Amino acid sequence: MDTLSYKTISANKSTVDKQWLLVDAEGQTLGRLASKVAKILRGKYKTNFTPHVDCGDNVIVINAEKIDMSGNKWDEKEYLRYTGYPGGQRSASAREVLEKHPERIIEGSVKGMLPKNKLGADLFRNLKVYAGAEHGQEAQKPKAINLNDYK
Repeated sequence: MDTLSYKTISANKSTVDKQWLLVDAEGQTLGRLASKVAKILRGKYKTNFTPHVDCGDNVIVINAEKIDMSGNKWDEKEYLRYTGYPGGQRSASAREVLEKHPERIIEGSVKGMLPKNKLGADLFRNLKVYAGAEHGQEAQKPKAINLNDYK
């Protein structure tokens, strides 16, 4: 048996093949969309996945204002933020956040599913979320994908 034929392939910055992918969030459930996008950002769907390397793709999410949530989450789910002043904790329901900043709902849920370290911060920079159908990455020629095809 030739042991040299069984080599573990470890990706690095020069060997990673990064693509631009376009995801339409219309009609998608928030948590399911966020977990699949986080896996794509991390590179877990690739055969040369390496845990300590940014080997994922760049993801563009459009139609963020058309996201769905199950149950009563539109009214019961609260988003907290802090102004920086004493007693400055503010809360808003998911419906209120969707009206003002629809991108923040998807960004927050995806960010929570990424690693909490420098690699996670770098991976989060590969995500672009837009409220409408137009996006600013036409020059990158993103490939539209259907998230329902992913597990």
